[in-house]
Amino acid sequence: MATADILGLDPKNVWKHFYSLTQIPRPTGQMKQVTQFIMDFGQSLKLETIQDKAGNVVIKKPATKGYEGAKTVILQSHLDMVPQKNTDVNHDFTKDPITTIVDGEWVRAHSTTLGADNGIGCAMMMAVLEDATLSHPALEALFTVDEEVGMDGANDLEGHLLEGSMMLNLDTEEDGELCIGCAGGRDVNVSFQFQPDKTIDPGDIAFKVSLRGLKGGHSGVQIHLGRANANKLMNRFLKDVVANYEARIADIQGGSLRNAIPRESFVVLTIPAQLSDDLIDLVSEYEALFREDFAGIEDAISFKAEPTDMPASLLPEEIQDDLINAVEACPNGVISYLADFPGVVESSLNLALVKTTEDQIEVKLLVRSSSESRKDWVCSSVESVFQLAGAKVEFDGDYPGWQPDAHSKLLSLMERVYLEKYEQRPKVMVIHAGLECGIIQSNVSHKLDIVSFGPTITGAHSPDEAVKIDTVGKAYDYLLAILEKLD
Repeated sequence: MATADILGLDPKNVWKHFYSLTQIPRPTGQMKQVTQFIMDFGQSLKLETIQDKAGNVVIKKPATKGYEGAKTVILQSHLDMVPQKNTDVNHDFTKDPITTIVDGEWVRAHSTTLGADNGIGCAMMMAVLEDATLSHPALEALFTVDEEVGMDGANDLEGHLLEGSMMLNLDTEEDGELCIGCAGGRDVNVSFQFQPDKTIDPGDIAFKVSLRGLKGGHSGVQIHLGRANANKLMNRFLKDVVANYEARIADIQGGSLRNAIPRESFVVLTIPAQLSDDLIDLVSEYEALFREDFAGIEDAISFKAEPTDMPASLLPEEIQDDLINAVEACPNGVISYLADFPGVVESSLNLALVKTTEDQIEVKLLVRSSSESRKDWVCSSVESVFQLAGAKVEFDGDYPGWQPDAHSKLLSLMERVYLEKYEQRPKVMVIHAGLECGIIQSNVSHKLDIVSFGPTITGAHSPDEAVKIDTVGKAYDYLLAILEKLD
């Protein structure tokens, strides 16, 4: 089955809304069309529908009979999706719909991200708003924008629009888990300025070196899996080929998004013609080395070199060496774990992008931590590494973590409902991914009691993204049961 066949899945009222969202281009930063769609949806139901200055949409649904005295509940999900695709597909995220595929127990997309993160949460909210047969307190459905890059919608939320004292965030990606806390984050933006070197040895030839086939994934929830970082692997090769084979770098294009583990890196370099066979052999050796180093983790690493057109200019040797040494020295991956939640990452670093233009090198990193002190410390260490290399370092996109509430009444209720429905206890946890909960709390003048949950989604932020079909129905039924108990 493919594409519209997801309309035959249960619960049909959730999947139909998710299908509608897949037909609307909604990469982060392109929110106008999808927010208008949500505005039209709310207004078509004759519900109070508001859009704030950031573009976030709030739809308010009154309490049903018997729930008039209950506290108002906020339902929250984000509308944007991460635009990632494989190189074998011609897909324009700014205008093309997502092609969905039903693959056994899973729904995935054709060689692109699916957008179940967080489109499924939005679809569940839409289903609740539309269904007049449900029992629930007054609801405020908050659809935030531009979450995946900087959490801009949550940061600029007009908190006075929300009156609810409890919030259900629908952006957790593992069935049976209730999330009560998450990491904060900060972007590190590094730049090297230079004058291009247009003196190229006439005896040199050019090659394009391509690293492909890495799994990539979510730089928060999957950072602990030890997946290869394309920028770190490519840099390891570059250090060798520059030091020992007289290579010069002309161009680097590594990674794509700050919150995705980089899956690919492409480099154009020059090398003396008489060493071309040695280069081919070296690339082959590194491909075998990478596959050995990441055996059992990465299963499709491809590292190839092919002749290409001679570039017009090169990186100056000093800049080239400074970049290689800084990227080599920069930490990446898990930095520390939480003592109170064994196996849960406290702090991490994703060396997300290394890209060159004619006169600049751009390096972007994302630091995550549930500890503000640790976040500052990791940022400081990265700053020192790149400043020693002569680069400019700036920080941006800082957002707070979400601290667990040991006395959450909402959590107690949700644990009880889960046990009654499924005869087992949910797993209560803190996650390393960045959720909007802490930011939303900081923009609301009153205390919020917040819990996050959702269906099982794997491979988020990569073309491997998939959502497990039966957990969508389970998450929706659980949501309805919670709302019914909040009287």
